[in-house]
Amino acid sequence: MRTFNWLRSSAATTVLGAALLGIFGGGEAAAQGKQLTLCWAAWDPANALVELGKDFTKQSGIEMKYEFVPWTSYADRFLNELNSHGKLCDLIIGDSQWIGGAAENKWYVKLNDFFDKEHISMDDFVPATVVGYSQWPKNSANYWALPAMADAVGWTYRKDWFSRPDIQSAFKAKYGRDLAPPKTYDELKQIAEFFQGREIDGKKVYGAYIFTERGSEGITMGVTNVLYNYGFSYDNPKKPYQMQGIVNSAEAAKGLEFYKELYKCCTAPGMTNAYMQEGLDAFKSGQVAMQMNWFAFFPGLYKDPNVGGDKIGFFVNPAGPNGHFTQLGGQGISVVATSDRKDDALAYIKWFAQPAVQQKWWQIGGYSALKAVVDAPDFPKSAAFAPQFLESMGIVKDFWAEPSYAQLLLDMQKRVHDYVVADKGTAQQTLDLLVKDWTKVFKEQGKQVASQ
Repeated sequence: MRTFNWLRSSAATTVLGAALLGIFGGGEAAAQGKQLTLCWAAWDPANALVELGKDFTKQSGIEMKYEFVPWTSYADRFLNELNSHGKLCDLIIGDSQWIGGAAENKWYVKLNDFFDKEHISMDDFVPATVVGYSQWPKNSANYWALPAMADAVGWTYRKDWFSRPDIQSAFKAKYGRDLAPPKTYDELKQIAEFFQGREIDGKKVYGAYIFTERGSEGITMGVTNVLYNYGFSYDNPKKPYQMQGIVNSAEAAKGLEFYKELYKCCTAPGMTNAYMQEGLDAFKSGQVAMQMNWFAFFPGLYKDPNVGGDKIGFFVNPAGPNGHFTQLGGQGISVVATSDRKDDALAYIKWFAQPAVQQKWWQIGGYSALKAVVDAPDFPKSAAFAPQFLESMGIVKDFWAEPSYAQLLLDMQKRVHDYVVADKGTAQQTLDLLVKDWTKVFKEQGKQVASQ
């Protein structure tokens, strides 16, 4: 259970109230009749944001409306809205991969002057979230969003199964070591093989749940967790867009082979096109021993009456032979350039950036990227998954954030799914074809693609 006793104290309430009065001047009447629409995906953190937004309305008098759509249609819905210069959204929590296109197409308001005026410093946020959610070009001082929802891929496991004496004994007899959350991908595969097809409490169970969805981003967001740790990179950091021998290195091919082996050996039947919800369902129904998913869902899983509490454990994405990374998720919050309510939208961002608001955001189910929250001495004890979240945010990598990211993503989705699920070609052929796909996209965008 999370412990945020300081936030519940009268002193903290006074601090929060004073901070909000400082932002809005207590002028609720002046804002009478105003409203903002915030656009995001429909999931548990969005429900927490609605609850949090009540404080903004109470202090500012600005009514908050929300447009939430399922993840399966999130990108199509809102990228079309932005591209058509629509006025539905005043604020948008856009995916990390959108930032390049949003900046270059002028969909978002550039926030540098606003941040300077309001003394909002990006140095106060977790560095990976600033690079991932806010900056374009990357590693430049050009900001288009405030880090809003820190997230990464992590793992859950059935702690109650792992701790059973009969299972512990059987595992040690077979592998000569104690059964514990895996530190490496080799250990993870070993544990998954051990649980695959095993009967527990009269029910057949399976080793691991991993992402395989083809239509949007699922299998890419899954396979990269292995690829990064086998040595895969998107391009040569010293030669932008040099992908030959980087994307399709021998080490990367071994990582892709591993993901396919894990899918074939150790997952439940029928998981050929599965992503976030299918993983949650598999874990909640007691089908799998371990589950890959986003940290965003872990508060809800911890509260689940059937598999939560003492029955669930969490671990960081395992290391591979050539590194230890995990896939970045999460989003920043931006002001939409076509909004007629930019000043009010900026007031919301100023409010949201306050440390007291960020602390409450973490308390009620969001994931703060503010250092004052996550670097606090008591943060690791604030939730069962907080230590793993903190470690994960220190080892994250992200997919391309280029304006052409959507086509780059679709190319990878197709190639990886064809190999892993549909058994087409070899891992090396798959990555060779992916280099050709991406080279074509970048050349069409006028990018100078470096040769090996």
